[in-house]
Amino acid sequence: MKLIKTEDAVGSVLCHDLTQIIRGVTKDAVFHKGHVVREEDIPVLLSIGKEHLYVWEADENMLHENDAARILCAMCKNDGMTESDIKEGKIELSAAHDGLFKLDGARLRLVNGFGQMMIATRHGNTPVKKGDKLAGMRIIPLIIEKEKMAQAQSLCGAKPLLQLLPYKLKTAAVIATGSEVFTGRIKDTFTPVIVDKLAEYGVEVIYREVLGDDPDAVTTAVKRAIEEKGAELVCCTGGMSVDPDDRTPLAIKNTGARIVSYGSPVLPGAMFLLAYYGERQTPVMGLPGCVMYAKRTIFDLALPRVLACDPITADELASLGEGGLCLNCPVCTYPACGFGKGW
Repeated sequence: MKLIKTEDAVGSVLCHDLTQIIRGVTKDAVFHKGHVVREEDIPVLLSIGKEHLYVWEADENMLHENDAARILCAMCKNDGMTESDIKEGKIELSAAHDGLFKLDGARLRLVNGFGQMMIATRHGNTPVKKGDKLAGMRIIPLIIEKEKMAQAQSLCGAKPLLQLLPYKLKTAAVIATGSEVFTGRIKDTFTPVIVDKLAEYGVEVIYREVLGDDPDAVTTAVKRAIEEKGAELVCCTGGMSVDPDDRTPLAIKNTGARIVSYGSPVLPGAMFLLAYYGERQTPVMGLPGCVMYAKRTIFDLALPRVLACDPITADELASLGEGGLCLNCPVCTYPACGFGKGW
C-alpha cells in the first residue's frame, strides 16, 4: 500500500472502500476496494475530502483489511450463522434460526486485547430470533501482517468463539400451588402467564394441575408430569417464599431432583429455584410470584438456556448479581439494556 495524491491516482487500484457521509441522506461507500480510479472520479474523490489516496502495492507479508476480516469471521462463525458481504472492511454475522446465543468471553477478550483487530458481539446467553445481528468484526488498520493474524488464530484456537444453540424442549407442565388457588378463593392468574411465555418459544403445555400447599401432593405431581405425561420441563408456580405455608421448594427437593440453587441474585426473582430431575436431567423450576406480574424476571434469563438444554450451574446463577437488577424501563429493551449482562 502506498499514499499518492488524488490527482495522480488515475489507473491506480483502491485498497479500501471510500465512504461518503451526508447527514440525514447517506453513509455509504462511493468507491469500493479494487476500484480502478478514472479521470472522472477525481472530482468526486476531492468532494469527499480525499486529497490523498492509499492505493494497492503488492506485499506478500501483508493482508488487506477484507482478507483479515474473513479470518476473524472464520474464528467466530459456527453452525446456524450467516455472514454478510464485506463492506468497508467489516463482516457481520446474523442468526440463521431462533436460538440461544453463546460466546466464549475469555477467548474473545484475548483476541480483542491482541491489538489492531476487533470483534463486537451482543451479550451471550441471550435469546435471538432468525435474522438478528450477532457480531461484527474487522481490523483497525487498512492492512495487517499475515503473521499477526496467524498469531491471533493460534491464540483463539480451533473452536469457534460463538455458538447458536437451537431450542430443543418442546413440551412442559405447569403445576400451580397455593390453598387460595386450590380452593377457588382466587383465580389462578399465574398459569396463563407461564403458558404465554412458553408459547413464545414454541413450547406446548401438555399438563396442568392446581394443588394446595401439601408438599407430598406437589412432589407426586412433578413426578407424574415427567414420568407419566412426558413433560420435558416442569414449572411450579407459587409457594416459593420462606413463609411456613410455602412448601414448594421442599416438594421439589423431595422428588430427588438435584437442586442447583434456591435463590438467585436477581431482582425481580430472588426466590427462584432450579433443579434437574432423573437420568434425563429434566429441568424443574420453582417460580416466585414476581414472574406473574413483572415483565422481565429471572425466568426470562433462565428459560432460553433451559430450552436449549444448556445446563446452568450455581456459579453462573451467582454471577447474575452484576447486571441482575432490572430497572423497569418504561420501554423494555431486554436484553439490549444489559439486564442479566453477567451471563
